[in-house]
Amino acid sequence: MEITGRHILVTGANRGVGRAFAKMCAENKAHLHLVVRSEDSNLVEELKSEGAKSVTVWTADLAKRESVNSLVAQLQGTQIDILFNNAGQLTGGLLESQPIDEICEMIQVNVSSLIQLTHGVLPGMLERKRGKIINVSSITAFMDLPANSTYAATKSAVAAFTRSLRVELKDTGVTTLLLIPPGIKTRMYDKVMGAFGSHIEMPDKTISPSQYVKMIREAILHDLEVVQPSGMMGLMFKAARFAKPVFDFEIARRFHR
Repeated sequence: MEITGRHILVTGANRGVGRAFAKMCAENKAHLHLVVRSEDSNLVEELKSEGAKSVTVWTADLAKRESVNSLVAQLQGTQIDILFNNAGQLTGGLLESQPIDEICEMIQVNVSSLIQLTHGVLPGMLERKRGKIINVSSITAFMDLPANSTYAATKSAVAAFTRSLRVELKDTGVTTLLLIPPGIKTRMYDKVMGAFGSHIEMPDKTISPSQYVKMIREAILHDLEVVQPSGMMGLMFKAARFAKPVFDFEIARRFHR
């Protein structure tokens, strides 16, 4: 699918991968629709200067269902060609140490709001017989890592939702792209290492958001269905899928309460 001239909705657009993705789309002359919790005039001006054909800001708190409902209502009648469900939250550590309110809020942001937004924009895509839905899972969804149970549960849900939706949308002109990122150097990644690091040793190999966005761009242009991790994280991902007993043994050896 082309990026130039498309209307692209990006959640979590003010930082990390979301901001880098929005910048890439601006450089490719797209119309940008940014979902943020509070307006950022500097971001709008930056994207316009990078070449965006237009920049529209939608304010919403994805941690609140009523706020997402309001956003979906406002989007009715707005052309969206690509939906990038990028926004996410994280909890981590031993289950009993995680505040239940934080867990519920994370489920709302990572899973419920993603499904709500997809449900809201999909009818327009189907009517136009064109569209792409991009969802972000995680390598942790495939690794069964301790101290990661709740976050991995949300990212497993995202992966299953996206795979099932891909089959539903066969021959409609609307496609899906499932992202399974490696370690990307963002504030969330630093939080991941902080949450898990006291319980399990993990390799600290990362790439920058701008590097990862280049991979996303190629996947969009070539209509790929999934982007899997590469490098050290890619090896761990493959080990977790195809040599699970060995992988599980190594993880158990590294884990401590």
